[in-house]
Amino acid sequence: MTLAPSSKPCLGHGFGLRVEHYGEILRRGVRADFCEALTENFMGRGGRPMAVLERVRRDVPITLHGVSLSVGGVEPLSLPYLSELKRLCDRFEPALVSDHLSFGGFGAHRAYDLWPLPFVEEAVVHVAARVRRVQELLARRICLENVSSYVEFRSNTLTEWQFLSAVAEEADCWLLLDVNNVHVSAHNHGFSARDYLDSLPRERVAQIHLAGHRDCGSHLLDDHGAPVASAVWELYRHACRRFGPQPTLIEWDENLPTLERLEQESDKAREMERREPF
Repeated sequence: MTLAPSSKPCLGHGFGLRVEHYGEILRRGVRADFCEALTENFMGRGGRPMAVLERVRRDVPITLHGVSLSVGGVEPLSLPYLSELKRLCDRFEPALVSDHLSFGGFGAHRAYDLWPLPFVEEAVVHVAARVRRVQELLARRICLENVSSYVEFRSNTLTEWQFLSAVAEEADCWLLLDVNNVHVSAHNHGFSARDYLDSLPRERVAQIHLAGHRDCGSHLLDDHGAPVASAVWELYRHACRRFGPQPTLIEWDENLPTLERLEQESDKAREMERREPF
């Protein structure tokens, strides 16, 4: 199945929906160009979560962002999961659907974590075939997000950016570029974050994530528990120059601020992008 690349949406700037803000959202809505919903929070659900998503969707576009696809795993893709995801897509018509370039389980074990993959050609072929199957079942192109990592495989024969680019080309999918994850992994493994961005295919990037991290001394931890760090803002500025205007989203999961503070962080990204010449 051929998926037309011309349908990348121009969404602007937004933030991720979190349970702690549901009450205020129901009262006054959101001030954003779009919002991102964590897929698993709305699958097979009714009641308040769906009321919130319907309230947001009336006002602005939404995107769906999952953590359970395990597209890099060796177990068969979960058809019940994908069927429920398809129903969610049919109901809310998300502008983008994304998940992570990682795996999260093996055998009967599910970690609900985002484990990195070995960067080898065999993994490119394996992941790309699974992505194509997902896109066939959903009848839409998906975005794959780069994950932060703390260890590397000795078997790696490709750089992370070579691997990410190869999967996107082979699968004919889009990339969700998490700028914070690039910064975290670059610090932890000693590569150049700018080289990473400069090596990705411009036409494949369809969305950007920004988030905070924690400095643990020996490494950076991607915990989404703080404002976007200054070094990540600088890397985002470079991403704006490299990829042009892209839908940009603020992720904040721990030590949650007020809804107004989240909106202000999104405004900062909008203003930074606006100042860049394109």
